Amino acid sequence: MRLPRFPRVIGFDDAPFARRAGSAVQLAGVVCAGTRFEGLVWGRVRRDGWNATREVCRLLEGGKFLPQLHLVLLDGIAFGGFNVVDLPELAARLGKPCVAVMRRPPDLDAVERALRRLPRADARWARLRRAGDIHQVGGFTFQVRGAEPSFVADALALVTDKGRVPEALRLAHLIGSAVLTGESSQRA
Repeated sequence: MRLPRFPRVIGFDDAPFARRAGSAVQLAGVVCAGTRFEGLVWGRVRRDGWNATREVCRLLEGGKFLPQLHLVLLDGIAFGGFNVVDLPELAARLGKPCVAVMRRPPDLDAVERALRRLPRADARWARLRRAGDIHQVGGFTFQVRGAEPSFVADALALVTDKGRVPEALRLAHLIGSAVLTGESSQRA
């Protein structure tokens, strides 16, 4: 797959959420061509639930954005605590490379300890491991299904304005925070 000058991506991030088990967590999906905002989808997942993969698919399948996309970006592998996305299933259903982008490499021992406090911990851990190796390429840290890490690093560089957070993810974070709290947060 060749990258256009302005790859079109969607970035998903969860909004701030209540710490109650099972509470609704709002999910913002921002479409960008390069670093230019082009559209928005909005959904919800359950805190520590099992519907993150299904909800991302629901927001994209049959919609106008999916045929235009080159990559689907996630802010991490889970939303709303530990509602872990099944990255291989997501890539297969959408027919697009799917990438869980991280600001830094995770402490997997700490993640596993946290998962052990939740129901069906083994299933959550298995889903997280199925997402694949954590790559550090071109200054980005990510897991990917549906594309080679070098392709993803090149694409992320084209859709990132400053720093190491692709613009679609940065905007999804800011929009989610503003809608829920009345103002955008400092960290994006």
